[in-house]
Amino acid sequence: MHCFDRIQAVFAKPYLPILAFLVVVIFTGEGQAKTFVAANSMQFTYSGRIDFSQVNAPKLTWPGSSVKANFSGTYLAVVLDDERGQNFFNVIIDGDDLAPYVLQAKQGETSYVISTALAPGPHRVEIYKRTEGAEGATYFKGLELGDNERLLTPPERQKRRIEIFGDSITSGMGNEGPDNGADNLASDKNNYLAYGAIAARALDAELHTISQSGIGVMISWFDFTMPEFYTQLSAVGNNQTVWNFSQWTPDVVLINLMQNDKWLIDNEKRLQPIPSDQQRIAFYQNFVEQIRLLYPKALLICALGSMDATENDKWPNYVRQAVANMQAKGDPNIDTLFFDFTGYGQHPRVAQHYANAEKLVDFVKAKMHWD
Repeated sequence: MHCFDRIQAVFAKPYLPILAFLVVVIFTGEGQAKTFVAANSMQFTYSGRIDFSQVNAPKLTWPGSSVKANFSGTYLAVVLDDERGQNFFNVIIDGDDLAPYVLQAKQGETSYVISTALAPGPHRVEIYKRTEGAEGATYFKGLELGDNERLLTPPERQKRRIEIFGDSITSGMGNEGPDNGADNLASDKNNYLAYGAIAARALDAELHTISQSGIGVMISWFDFTMPEFYTQLSAVGNNQTVWNFSQWTPDVVLINLMQNDKWLIDNEKRLQPIPSDQQRIAFYQNFVEQIRLLYPKALLICALGSMDATENDKWPNYVRQAVANMQAKGDPNIDTLFFDFTGYGQHPRVAQHYANAEKLVDFVKAKMHWD
């Protein structure tokens, strides 16, 4: 069976040493005992660029950041402390991502009851950040389980690793919006069904998504660009946090940028003086070379699409030339991949993300010899 036959049917060790964890028995207003497991438990598996400076409240900012756990019992609640009340999460029980619990975070610390009637016995949960840094940060505080219930052996981390640097397309902006409606609502932004996340699951790979809607290489819809942003630990705006790149090294890196550059330079004329073709290539190539210095052994995929930057060959040719320049300088492990523009005038919807993911999966399998 083709991998996409399976994922269409089912959407389908913490980074830092954590020394101890807290289990507390609490009582609800009805007097029913619950077991609280704090976020520093070694039974949680975290994925993404997550700030662990507060060990009892890891800070999730990037789209696709997730917390996984195995647990026993019939009751589950998630405790989050959200800065703005704008984030959305998928809470997926026992891998049933066709029907996730979509959690809209409230501002401040809140306990969200996910289920009171799970079947007795073992279960698994994934708490997945749908939204991005533009919606602010969320602190994961822990889980509430039934009385005398507990976390089980933590989920294993995938051995393969993929990292994507991108913009709103990679974030999943508007992918769940109606085809004839707005696509800028946080409630319709679901990174879990963006092309990169779909592809990573099909490839059984852990994914880090470093993306921000509106960002470009030369110019953005705000006052910072990806070359200024990609080194941050926190995705909330332009800040001074620093990610430790030695902490997590990908096997495959995909760069899907310049849709916003295309729009702001060619359409809006906002970058003055307007850069020449050679300057555009040089800006892009310089960023890719920065990524190469960080990951000398990774497969680099320089992608573009699937919005109107791939409507013709103008912007894809900038990418092709930058890659050709790097190949000529002795980099054999770099290539291009373009997602076709379908003529749809807004952000890609879920169906388009699946088509792009299938193309990406086939490309990576061929290049990396991944089964």
